[in-house]
Amino acid sequence: MGPESGASFLLADDNDSLRERMAKALRDRGFDVRTASSGQEALEMARQDSPEFAILDLKMPGMTGLELMTQIKQIDPSTQVVILTGFGSIATAVDAMRLGASNYVTKPADADDVIAAFTPEHKRAAPAETLSLARVEWEHIHRVLADCEGNISEAARRLGIHRRSLQRKLQKLAPE
Repeated sequence: MGPESGASFLLADDNDSLRERMAKALRDRGFDVRTASSGQEALEMARQDSPEFAILDLKMPGMTGLELMTQIKQIDPSTQVVILTGFGSIATAVDAMRLGASNYVTKPADADDVIAAFTPEHKRAAPAETLSLARVEWEHIHRVLADCEGNISEAARRLGIHRRSLQRKLQKLAPE
């Protein structure tokens, strides 16, 4: 069973247009929606009035969606959280689920995608097929790069490869 009309949502995303478009779509469906442009702002809102549902962007300045989710869950463990991510890596999804997310949704997403992500029948499962070595390498590189906040030189150092080699790898499309 998913969110019922009137349910309270907290939507945190630093992308103003996406946040406001999503909030309007959720309000049009009868939900009570509060929005925040940063993790800190969202945390303050959650402390004032804990939401039933939270939609959190993975990458926000200051506090990541995973850090925010952990703190929101400390305030109210019953809050269901969906992580929005522009990085559809399996490793990130596994981290989100391990830390307590109900689900994750890759961008671009609309309100229907997010609402469906809160329903039990739409829970994501680990892929049944074995990933190719190229795909695993690609995901690992992007995870390290995300951990380095996009700093290619630092990511190359952590990966033990030359910066130019990393740049070449980043220019390739994700393997299937």
